Amino acid sequence: MSNETFLIPIKQNDDLSDIALDELRADLDDHPLNQRFYSDYAYLPGNAKKYSLNRINTRKSPLMGKKILFFGSSVTFGLGALGESFVDYLWKRDGVAAIKDADSVSHAESYLSRFKDELKEPKPELFTMQISKGNTVSDLKYIVTTAQKEWHCPILLYTNSFFTDPTYDRLVNQINKLAPKLGITVLDLYHNPEFKNQDSLYMIDEINPTRAGYRDKWLPVFERKLTEIFAK
Repeated sequence: MSNETFLIPIKQNDDLSDIALDELRADLDDHPLNQRFYSDYAYLPGNAKKYSLNRINTRKSPLMGKKILFFGSSVTFGLGALGESFVDYLWKRDGVAAIKDADSVSHAESYLSRFKDELKEPKPELFTMQISKGNTVSDLKYIVTTAQKEWHCPILLYTNSFFTDPTYDRLVNQINKLAPKLGITVLDLYHNPEFKNQDSLYMIDEINPTRAGYRDKWLPVFERKLTEIFAK
């Protein structure tokens, strides 16, 4: 089935936003096998119409107009939420001038190449990066120190919610210890009990949220943390 034919019922049945439609179209061009995932995710209760980005109203927010680069993999992209991640909700509800650089398929090795491409673009007011499965401390340190040197902006690293993986557990703990030395902020959802053993309404698996998860759980946490950073 062509990608365009495949996307028509998803757009109609799930009230998919135009921005998410464009993201899924581009994603399926790169990863055509993702059709099988999206066809399942489209019918999950957590991705129902009532959670659509289209149903979100913009409000007066201290984040309005803030240029923030969101850099990551599937959680930043919104793999389990039909392309509508917390980044998109921040854009719609808070007026964030969001730049989403994310790949639905987690390739930690692509972080460096994508980051180097971002260095060619105008600098953001805040650089926000997902600590993804497969990242290494050395790569994350390189990205952080280079961003500090080139952009001179605050940096926020954020984790996935809890999932069983000793390697990721060690990585998060290492980054938490390094954060004060690097002068960065870490939003640690991995150790947050509110993000452990979540209801299936909010998650498609241990890692990826649904639209309900992003709207009801991730969005408020990010609104608070980003507002706190810009208030300093």
